[in-house]
Order: sequence, then C-alpha cells, then structure tokens
Amino acid sequence: MLTKSQIEKLNLLIDETHGSPQQLASRFDELIYMLHYLESDTFTTREVQGAADILKELGDVLRS
Repeated sequence: MLTKSQIEKLNLLIDETHGSPQQLASRFDELIYMLHYLESDTFTTREVQGAADILKELGDVLRS
C-alpha cells in the first residue's frame, strides 16, 4: 500500500509532468505499445528515453 508521502509525491509528479492521471495513463499505453514493438528505427532515441524517464520517475516515487 502506498504511504501518504508516496501518494503526495505521485500526485505532484502527475500534476507537474503529465497534467492529469488520464494523460499519464495515456503515456503508459504509448509506452507499453512502444516496448512491445521496439525495433531499430521504429522510435526515436528521445521517445525511448522519454518512456524510460516515466518508468524511472514512478519507481522513484514507489521507493520513497
């Protein structure tokens, strides 16, 4: 279960970087699609890095 601090950090992360839970969920959908079809020349390096950043940010909140 998430602690109150983790929930606050997650809410802040969503507000500051994605705008709304729905937008974050949409990014997760894109990320899942991206990883499922990841092949050379399919996505730009920046798109893959952006996907990795989302996962890292979420992991940081969950570990805090």
